[in-house]
Amino acid sequence: MKLIYEKSRAGRRAGRVPDPGVQAAEVPAELARSQPPRLPELAEPELVRHYTELSTRTFGIDTGFYPLGSCTMKYNPRINERAVGLPGFADLHPHQEDEGAQGALELMWRLQEMLAEVVGLDAVTLQPAAGSQGELTGLTLMRAYFADRGEDRTEVVIPDTAHGTNPASVAMAGYTLVRVQTDMRGNVDVDDLRGKVGEHTAGLMLTNPSTLGLFEERIAEIADIFHSAGALLYYDGANLNAVCGISRPGDMGFDIVHYNLHKTFSQPHGGGGPGGGPVAVRRELEPFLPVPTVARDGDAFRLDYDRPKTIGKVRGFGGPFGVFVRAYAFMRMWGPGLRDMSEAAVLNANYVLARLRDAYDLPVDRHCMHEFVVSARHLKREHGITALDVAKRLMDHGFHPPTIYFPLIVPEALMIEPTETETRETLDAFCEAMLAIAQEAADDPQTLKDAPHTRPVSRLDEAAAAKRLLVRYGFEDHPTSE
Repeated sequence: MKLIYEKSRAGRRAGRVPDPGVQAAEVPAELARSQPPRLPELAEPELVRHYTELSTRTFGIDTGFYPLGSCTMKYNPRINERAVGLPGFADLHPHQEDEGAQGALELMWRLQEMLAEVVGLDAVTLQPAAGSQGELTGLTLMRAYFADRGEDRTEVVIPDTAHGTNPASVAMAGYTLVRVQTDMRGNVDVDDLRGKVGEHTAGLMLTNPSTLGLFEERIAEIADIFHSAGALLYYDGANLNAVCGISRPGDMGFDIVHYNLHKTFSQPHGGGGPGGGPVAVRRELEPFLPVPTVARDGDAFRLDYDRPKTIGKVRGFGGPFGVFVRAYAFMRMWGPGLRDMSEAAVLNANYVLARLRDAYDLPVDRHCMHEFVVSARHLKREHGITALDVAKRLMDHGFHPPTIYFPLIVPEALMIEPTETETRETLDAFCEAMLAIAQEAADDPQTLKDAPHTRPVSRLDEAAAAKRLLVRYGFEDHPTSE
C-alpha cells in the first residue's frame, strides 16, 4: 500500500476549509514558517479510500477477539458513545460555571459514590487520567498522610509480579522500592514479606488478583502485617474486573485503590488511550485528595476546592470527562449485575484455561480469576518455538495475540484474558487455534517461525526496526534521514 504522499498529485483538492469569518491572527516573525507546510494533494475519493483501507488493517475489539491479558479489552457498548455525544456533555466548556454544568457535575458525583461503593472505601477523586497516574496520585497521598503525622517513611514494598508501572510510580513518588518474592502457589511469599516490613515501610502496592490471575490466599494476614507496622495498603485496580460485586478491596484491608475505568468499565483504549484512573481512599486520607472534588449541597452540585491539606491538582480541570460518561453508562446498565459481569469473566477464563492446560505449561496449577498465564516453555525446549512465535501465528487465525513475556517471573509467558463479553463459540475458536499451534510446533515449526503469513506485513526484524527507526517520508528535495 502506497503512502499518502506517494499518491499525491499537484493541484488535486478534496475540499477547502470554510472561512471562519474572523481576522487571521498576526504570527510573530520568529515563529512564522519560511514556506507553507508540505501537505498531500488528493481528490476526495482517493483520500477516503486511502484512510478506509488503512482502517481495515487496524485490529480492535470491534473486529475480533482481543484477549490481551492485564489490559481487559472488553466490548464498548454503542449506547456509551450516544451518551458521551449528548450536546450537554460534548459541548460543555471546561470553564463553565457550576450553575451551568449541573448535569455533568451530578454525573461525576454519582460516579464517585458508585466507585466508592464498589471498592468499599469512603472518598474518590476522579482526576487521574490513567492507572499509572492513579498510582502516582495514590502514592503521593500516602506521602502526604505520613508527612502530616510527622512520620518519615521511605520504603514501598511490591511483589515481583507487579505491573511495570508500579516500580516506576514508587520511584517517581520518591520512595525506595523493596521487592518481595512469589511463593510456589503464586501468592506473595509471606515469610519473605515479614522481614521486609518495618518502621521505614510506608506501604504495599499489590494487584489482587495478581498478574498471574490468582487471588491472594493470605490477603488478610498480609494486611495485618502492614497495618500492625503502621503502614498502608495500596490496591492496583487493573484486575478489578474479577471481583466487582464479589469482594471489595476495602474489606480486604486496602486503604487506597485506583481504578482503570477504561478496562473495568468499557472505555475503549487500544493504542494507548484515552483512559481514566480515579483513586479511592479511607476517611483518614480524604483531606489530602486532589482538588477539585465534586460535592453535593442538597439538590445542587459544585466543585470543591476548600481542602487545606490537599496534594493539589494532578491534571487539568476535573478529569477525563468523556471516560466518566462511558463508565457511568456501563455501570448503570449492569446495575447490581456487576457481580454477574465479574463471575462471567472468571468463568470464561477458567473455561479457556481448562481447554489449554494440557497443551501449554502452567506456572501454577490453580483455578484462575479473570485471566491466566500459561507458558510456551516446553514448546521452546522441544521444538524451538517461543511465545512470540505462538503470538505471531495467532494472527493468521484472525485473533489478536495475548500479552506475552509478562509477568517476568514466568518464562515464555502468554497472559490471556477473555473478559465477560465473549461467547463460548468465540472462546472455542480461540482454543482450537491455540491447540492447533501447539500441534504445529511439533509438526511444522518453521511455519510458526515465519508467521504471520496472512497479514499486510510479515515477520519483522524487530531489533533492527527499533535501532533504525524511520519516522518521516523522504521527499526528493529532503531525503529521509536515518
